[in-house]
Amino acid sequence: MDNKKITITFLGTGTSIGVPVITCDCAVCTSTDPRDNRTRASVMIEVDDKVFVIDCGPDFRMQMLRENVKNLSAILFTHEHRDHIAGLDDVRAFNYVLNKRIDIYGLDRTLEMVKTEFPYIFTPQRYFGAPQINLNIIDSNPFAIDGYNFIPLTVYHDKLPILGFRFGDFTYITDASRVDDTELEKAKGSKVVVLNALRNSRHPSHFSVDEALEIIEKLNPEVAYLTHMSHFIGKHEELDARLPENVHPAYDGLRIELPV
Repeated sequence: MDNKKITITFLGTGTSIGVPVITCDCAVCTSTDPRDNRTRASVMIEVDDKVFVIDCGPDFRMQMLRENVKNLSAILFTHEHRDHIAGLDDVRAFNYVLNKRIDIYGLDRTLEMVKTEFPYIFTPQRYFGAPQINLNIIDSNPFAIDGYNFIPLTVYHDKLPILGFRFGDFTYITDASRVDDTELEKAKGSKVVVLNALRNSRHPSHFSVDEALEIIEKLNPEVAYLTHMSHFIGKHEELDARLPENVHPAYDGLRIELPV
C-alpha cells in the first residue's frame, strides 16, 4: 500500500439503539448539535477504487445515501449482533447497479447467524430480489481482499469473542469490554485507533470512557477516536473538552485521511 491514501469515514458512531433514543428527552437526545445524532456503529475504508465497510447495521441504507457511496468491495463483520448485521438486505442496490455479488467476511459463527437471520438469501432456488453475496469465513489470522491486507484482533464483548480489524496504520475496535495484551500487540504502531466507549460508568460488555483511555494509553497512537457511544456519555462538545488532546469522540460523517 505504498504511496496510497486511506480515507476513513465514520458511518455511524452510536450504540445499538442509536442517539437520540426513542422517547428520551435528555440533553443529548434533544441536542441541536448534529454530532450528538448517532446512527449504529459502522466505518468505511476507501483506498484506490476499493471500498470496505465494517459492519452494516439497521442504518446502513441511510448511511450509504448520506455519504453518496457508489461502490462497495466488501463488508467485514465484527460479530453477529443485529445492530451490526441488520442492514445486509440493502446490499441489493449495489448488486443491481454494479452488477456484481458482494463479498462478506466474518467468523464462522457470525456467518451462520447471517444465514439464520436472512434465510431467503440462501434458498436453493434464488429468491428474486434477494441480496447476492459471497460468504468468506475468517478467523484470527491475517487475510487479504483484492490484495489489501487485514489483521483481525480477537476482543471480548463480555464473554463473546468478536473481531476488531487493523488495516495499515488504522485499527478499529468496537463492542469490546476486554482486549488481551497479545491482541493489543497487533495494534501497536497504529497511527489512528478507534475504540468503543459506551458510557462514563462501567458496563459488562463495553468499555467505559476511562477503560477505553487506558487501552489508548497503552497503544499510544498519534490520534484516537471513541465510537459506539450512548446518550449516557454526554454531549459531544463537553466530552471532547475533557478528553486528552489526542483523543476525540467520533461523530457520524467524520472523515479522516491517513497517508500510507
